[in-house]
Amino acid sequence: MHSSENGAVHVIGAGLAGLAAAVRLAGSGRAVVIHEATMQPGGRCRSYYDQTAGMVIDNGTHLVLSGNHAALAYAKAIGGIGGLDGPDVAEFPFVDMATNARWTVRFNDSVFPWWIFDRKRRVPQTRVADYLPLARLVWTLDDKPLAEVMNCKGPLYERLIAPFFLAALNVEPPNGSAKLAGALVRETLAKGGAACRPLLAREGIGTVFVDPAITFLQERGVQIRLQHELRALRFGNGRVVQLDFGDENIALGASDNVILAVPAYAASGLMPGLQTPSVFRGILNVHFRADPPADFPSMTGIINGTSEWLFAFPGRISVTISDAAHMFNMPRDEVAQTIWKEVAKVLGLPDKLPPWQIVRERRATFAATPEQNAKRPAAETHWSNLFLAGDWTATGLPATLESAIRSGNRAADLISEGARIAA
Repeated sequence: MHSSENGAVHVIGAGLAGLAAAVRLAGSGRAVVIHEATMQPGGRCRSYYDQTAGMVIDNGTHLVLSGNHAALAYAKAIGGIGGLDGPDVAEFPFVDMATNARWTVRFNDSVFPWWIFDRKRRVPQTRVADYLPLARLVWTLDDKPLAEVMNCKGPLYERLIAPFFLAALNVEPPNGSAKLAGALVRETLAKGGAACRPLLAREGIGTVFVDPAITFLQERGVQIRLQHELRALRFGNGRVVQLDFGDENIALGASDNVILAVPAYAASGLMPGLQTPSVFRGILNVHFRADPPADFPSMTGIINGTSEWLFAFPGRISVTISDAAHMFNMPRDEVAQTIWKEVAKVLGLPDKLPPWQIVRERRATFAATPEQNAKRPAAETHWSNLFLAGDWTATGLPATLESAIRSGNRAADLISEGARIAA
């Protein structure tokens, strides 16, 4: 690849972080090329047709909240925003599998939390005073386990806080980072229901965040090289001077930059001395080819069950289980049958197991504990033309779609800022 007069940017990795960086840089006057090791872009955020289930599924069910401004701005920029759908107001239905109790938590749009004063809108069996620890969590400065900052027992915790924090942190909430949990509350609950409305990609996550990005980038001359795995970075004089792809070496010019947007474990193998999170947690998703009831909510929290979150799409029902390593060695048929029994009970469907598929991501996210959060590196590195992106970098958020996109934006902006200073 030949550099432009303004230099080239090589983005290593076509997950959301890498795609976001490339989208940010497209049209900047620089030549941009994406190098992806696998056969398809998207990383852990992709959709594909599954032969066994006989339908298009996502590798994981990814949730966007209306307060995720970076993710929504990215989707709007590439033309994918129309694929997101959700309720007009911020509401979250729950079902308790032990008692079959059902309730819906409904947030008001304004910043002041009027909803906690209304018994019909707040969590059942809770009092207004129970919600005060959430305000304290917002101002947590020192990172420590969540259990040291708030009470991890009682109806509020069990029926609202634990399900949300488990999904976001991907660790058992008492062990999770209070600083990251506080950031979530600060950017969502503390801003009112207008920032908490759940949005889902009904036709598949790839149709919102990946496929439109590829079209957007190709139309702007960005080269996307699939099955092009970086084997090594070559360094010299405080910068990256060569990219080694095994059968091809690319020498970098004086104005060329590199964004390393690969998983943490891959980045640590490419960069000498890089500290990254080293403990990871898995997520299990089960997809069923079945029609949910027409009037059933698109997202439902499951309490006291094996399932945790149930998602209802046209022709497809999906279940997500976080921190799911304990289920990875279970027989697949047993997992599918166990989950379907819960789904059938919640939705009022027949017990007969429909076509299904299980997707296991063993290293879906870093473990969002205080110890692992402290290991997240900044986007800047010791090498002047090398920048990091990924939901495992120091974004201030857990490993979410929003975090990944912010990291890509940050790396791209650092390159643009450096070019302006040099000029």
